[in-house]
Amino acid sequence: MINQPVTINGVTIKPGTRISIDLPTGRLYTHTPMTVPVHVVSGKKAGPRLFISAAIHGDEINGVEIIRRLLKLPALKQVRGTIIAIPIVNVHGLINHSRYLPDRRDLNRSFPGSVKGSLAARLANTFMKEIVEKSSHGIDLHTGALHRDNLPQIRANLDDEETERLARSFNAPVIISSNLRDGSLRESASEYGIPMLLYEAGEALRFDEVSIRAGVKGIVNVMRELEMLPPSRSKRKKKIEPVVARSSYWVRAPESGILRAMIPLGARVKKNTLLGVVADPFGESEANVKAQFSGIVIGRTNLPLVNEGDALYHIARFEDIEEIEAKVDEFQEEHTPELIPSPKPESPII
Repeated sequence: MINQPVTINGVTIKPGTRISIDLPTGRLYTHTPMTVPVHVVSGKKAGPRLFISAAIHGDEINGVEIIRRLLKLPALKQVRGTIIAIPIVNVHGLINHSRYLPDRRDLNRSFPGSVKGSLAARLANTFMKEIVEKSSHGIDLHTGALHRDNLPQIRANLDDEETERLARSFNAPVIISSNLRDGSLRESASEYGIPMLLYEAGEALRFDEVSIRAGVKGIVNVMRELEMLPPSRSKRKKKIEPVVARSSYWVRAPESGILRAMIPLGARVKKNTLLGVVADPFGESEANVKAQFSGIVIGRTNLPLVNEGDALYHIARFEDIEEIEAKVDEFQEEHTPELIPSPKPESPII
């Protein structure tokens, strides 16, 4: 069956073509127009319409590089359906190295937005009308916050069967069964019946090569699951199934001071494991930071300077700790740059 054309901002993309579109989002004080770049790859044959977005938080740049690499893949010549790629949603934030928009609003708490609201509301409304409502599935790419690193993970509403199927196909080491948050893109997409994944990996304003490679491969896995791309010809053994976290919790600083972190991202910890020590600059006062339950470290701060109550370690709890530990180890080995065979590999970012 022949693919159907899609129209974005008045531009119609016909089957078998690819095009970049500038989506207007208002003007700066200087009267300079601001636009969101959108790249559409329309296959000749019918299939799902998958939108892939990044930098909804302007300082989360791993997703920008993931989409760049994805769009260079020769396999996209065989795509069924349509890819709508938006590498930079929050252009204002990216320019200013900021998570937020100029009005200090979080775009991912502003959906579905409105035509007459704040800058965030108007941008959210435009994104919903021109991108989300014209899609059948979605993947949103994120990182940890500033000075905070996340283990590659998928967050999804696992109560929806289609969403769970796609979450498992991504093949991240961890799946977090995550409730929908008010004002988030995932919540608004769900109201249109659009299954959507959120990929979290790395740190704000930093490229992480393993996270980027895993993101590209994960999106390709999802596209294969949706039959947008043909099955892989690889004869490598099937990977063990991703493991779903029952719950997660943050370990917070017991007092203000300087953190000496002792446990890396992805490490397995037991209850009462010493994660680090918070001390004053003179060493006169020291407080141990310990795990409250057994689990795997899926997020941690990279900033040693902490205030009492700051989030230090994010730990996910699992039924079988050894199983997820094996999955994390295998994931790291698979996506380490030197171990990835490719005739024309991307130069690793260091």
